[in-house]
Amino acid sequence: MINMLLFVPLRWLRIALVLLLAVAAAALPGVAHADENCFEEAGVYQGVNPVILKAIAWFESKGDPEAVHRNADGSVDVGQAQINSVHFGELRRNGVPPGALRNACVNIYVAAWMLKQKMLRYGNTWRAIGAFHSETPKLRDQYARDIHAVLVSWGNAE
Repeated sequence: MINMLLFVPLRWLRIALVLLLAVAAAALPGVAHADENCFEEAGVYQGVNPVILKAIAWFESKGDPEAVHRNADGSVDVGQAQINSVHFGELRRNGVPPGALRNACVNIYVAAWMLKQKMLRYGNTWRAIGAFHSETPKLRDQYARDIHAVLVSWGNAE
């Protein structure tokens, strides 16, 4: 049985992101990267490991909140966790426009929500981490190995 206290509906993510956007709008313009608090708070909010979120952001973009990658299939990845445009419709319906993904903290909160969705499906496993990138087994498993390699390089895994 899923612990209902860990399940956070998308509408709550929307409320948190709207509040976060308001705070970010008042922040100093020179602060671009998500600070340590964003990873910690997003991780706690969704019940996911903030170190995994950091590893994803590092692997995807080296932590660059302005990163944009155009894929061969016509989709676009945005922000430091490289949120794919396939998710834009659902995010927009819940108050998160694609441009907001360039805000470092918003991007990490969305990544935490996406990772949590995979954890609800696969449990707290490498399969869930890999599925953040792709549900295709070969791509999923390679991504999990890539994130594991980042963690090993940081001394956080064996």
